[in-house]
This record gives sequence, C-alpha cells and structure tokens, in this order.
Amino acid sequence: MLKHGILGLINYHEMTGYEIMQAFRDSLNFFWTAQTSQIYRELQTLEEKKWVSKTFVPQQGRPNKNVYSITEEGKCELVRWLSDGNLGLNFRTPILMKVFFMGERSREENIRYFEGLKSYCEIFLESLAAVPEHIETYSSYLDDRDKSLYWKMTVEYGCREMQMYIDWAQDCIDQLKA
Repeated sequence: MLKHGILGLINYHEMTGYEIMQAFRDSLNFFWTAQTSQIYRELQTLEEKKWVSKTFVPQQGRPNKNVYSITEEGKCELVRWLSDGNLGLNFRTPILMKVFFMGERSREENIRYFEGLKSYCEIFLESLAAVPEHIETYSSYLDDRDKSLYWKMTVEYGCREMQMYIDWAQDCIDQLKA
C-alpha cells in the first residue's frame, strides 16, 4: 500500500525523498503512517521495479539530491491498483476487539479509557483543520486542479470518522456513568 501512496505522490510532481516525506506528513499521514526509512526503502524497490526513475542532482553548498519521477510502467501500476476492484474496506477494528472485553475492568477504568479516546480524537480532528491549506499548496503542482477534489474528500472522511469516534466515546461514557 505504501508503494502506491508514493507512486501517487510522484505522479503529481517529481520529488526528492525528503519532499515525499513532507508531502506524506502533510497529507497521507492522517490515514497512513510511514517512517522516513520505510519511504526510502520503498523508493529503492520502486526503482528496481522500474516504476520510478531517479535523477542525481549535484548541488553546491548543500548535499546532493536524488529526484524521483514516475515512469510509464509506474503510471500503469498506479492505474492498475486504482482499478483493481478492491474497495479497501477493512472490517477488522482493533478498538472494538478491546471494547468487547472491557467488562473485565472497572467502570472507572473504562470511563477513563473512553475519555482518553475522545480527547485524542478531538486533538486529531483539530489537526485536520490545517489540511485545506496544505491541499491548496500541493494543488499548485497539478496540471488539473480538479484532482485536489479527491484530497478534500479524503479529509472530509477523516473529519467525519474522528467526529464519529468522539460521539461514540461520549455515548459510551454516558452509558457507563448511568
């Protein structure tokens, strides 16, 4: 999945590994995490598969850099992945497995759990407020700015999901306090 995220980013605009990490942090990181080392490892794999090409750029006074761009084979793989029919839904939800067995703990412990969950989601939801600015910045790389509509849809999903968790956690707290 990470390789397709990287292909998708490079498809918009050629980038260095550092720029990919920045773009990841400003966009995909809200729903898919990756460490810098994972991104560079994946870039190496993508290059071996000939899905990206690397151009070495010497610089004076700064470290040299490698700029990655998507190849035709990489574009074909990205489109194949987008078209593969897998909806990407995952019905395995670790939080629900944990909650299902929380009867083994005290109500007070569980109330604290749900309060912590609610607080975490509220903070995460607040962090999503900065994303529209990032979308505006990154959409300037696009030939077709309509593509950024899909980025906005992704952010809206994230906001709704976090709000659902907040509401659900509050309902759980209310039930446990009743």
